[in-house]
Amino acid sequence: MSDPVNGAERSLGQLVASATAEMSALVHDEIALAKAEIREDVKRGAMGSAAGVAAATVLLFSLPMLSFALAYGIQAWSHWHISVCFLLSFAANVLLAGLLGLMAYAKFKKVKPPEKSIASAKQTAAVISTVKPHPRPVQDKAAAVGRSSA
Repeated sequence: MSDPVNGAERSLGQLVASATAEMSALVHDEIALAKAEIREDVKRGAMGSAAGVAAATVLLFSLPMLSFALAYGIQAWSHWHISVCFLLSFAANVLLAGLLGLMAYAKFKKVKPPEKSIASAKQTAAVISTVKPHPRPVQDKAAAVGRSSA
């Protein structure tokens, strides 16, 4: 056993209390760090989302200009009546939208539930359901009530 140096030896209770306090501080610091990291990621994500929405809005409002340019380009190239050129421009837009819709459908059809996560959660639930609590001594309810009201 070690010799106490200037009363520096602490009791087991003091060591446990110190370790508990240090673990609690460590957990609080880890939580604070995680919150700070998540907060920064959320800010970056929000800014990226805002920029993406702005870009999509500008693109959406520029599509009529593209349709007009396409119709007038067809008319200049073919010398057909302008109404036919606008119908061809509309047909090209519908064809493009249909192709993009089919691509989106094919991608969404491949989406599956997170099977590994579900299996892991079921396995964890099965393990936890078999755990039995530590048996505690049964106390007399009248004595417990009498103690708590004192």
